[in-house]
Amino acid sequence: MSFSSDSIELFLAVIERGSFSAAARALGKVPSAVSMGIANLEADLGYPLFDRSHREPVPTAMAMALVPHARLAAEQLKQLRVHAIELSLGLESKLSIGVVADIDKTRLLAAIKHIAERYPLLDIELLSAPQDDVLQLLHSGRVNVCLAFAGLSVNVLERFQFVGTEQMIATISPVNTAFQTLGEAPYLEDLVQVRQIIVASRDLPISETRPLLGESHWRTDTLEMALEMVEAGIGWGNFPLSVVEPLLASGRLKRLSFRNIENGLVLPVHAVWLKSQPLQKGALAFVELLARKETGL
Repeated sequence: MSFSSDSIELFLAVIERGSFSAAARALGKVPSAVSMGIANLEADLGYPLFDRSHREPVPTAMAMALVPHARLAAEQLKQLRVHAIELSLGLESKLSIGVVADIDKTRLLAAIKHIAERYPLLDIELLSAPQDDVLQLLHSGRVNVCLAFAGLSVNVLERFQFVGTEQMIATISPVNTAFQTLGEAPYLEDLVQVRQIIVASRDLPISETRPLLGESHWRTDTLEMALEMVEAGIGWGNFPLSVVEPLLASGRLKRLSFRNIENGLVLPVHAVWLKSQPLQKGALAFVELLARKETGL
């Protein structure tokens, strides 16, 4: 069977235009070329696609059965042609994105959805890890761009774009013995003696210590495990408000109300990439989307 991009286009043109002559006009061909092309396709398939006993060709049942698949193939071919052109104009073949585990993913996923609609054949990879691991992935070239908390200093090797903030709040389980001892309104410094659960790299030292308060802290490399540890009463944790709101609403976690300071550390969130590796078309569009307020993120 010799279905090709040309024969699919020819077949669908006759189906949609209703005649060989109309299809020929749409394709810029002569009617005899369209008729011959359909005849050659029918010969290869071994069955008729159109009943020619009428004034205009009428699709057979077998032809109509092929139409959905032909339209799907035509759309995929169209996407392939567009993608090939985009690649020639600077679109990368693969976009790898790193995101810090305890950053809310809403903005990220909305931006990726836009990118997928704009460049449907672009291969997108999303890696989530603790802050230091994500930055290492960036500097090793494993990811093209990352979404991370802003540090206290500027790295001269990096470029960044501010995309928002994340409010980290101190939370604790109502079954934690420290909560039962301190109550819901301790002084901030009272938590220094209580075990803190943090999301951190398995191997790398902690470079960003602003959210770190407890003298004793246990670490895990996933936000999900950290939340489970705090809910189990093992320690307290600083987590994104956007993530823990459902747990607070259900009473599974408690938001501490400090007597001497507001409970809520606001951290800037940046899209970060390397100066030595300028953003290509997909990554640039991704960063621009993150920075827009109208994305609804």
